[in-house]
Amino acid sequence: MASTDRTLTNASTLTGWFKSSYSGPSNGDCLEIARGHADIPVRDSKDPHGPALVFEPPAWSAFVSAIKRGDFPTT
Repeated sequence: MASTDRTLTNASTLTGWFKSSYSGPSNGDCLEIARGHADIPVRDSKDPHGPALVFEPPAWSAFVSAIKRGDFPTT
């Protein structure tokens, strides 16, 4: 299956990173999203200089909707 998702080698080159208000204080398993970009960059909060995945808005929206529906069980 072909993918239009891209990887950015050094996520720290982008600005506007934020964590969800649902993230805990330990920063253990958090993703960060960067606002203000045409596509949606996503990175691991523990590795701000590491890579980021960059999603087109429809792909990101589909992913978030699937999470809200419970399509990715945690156990």
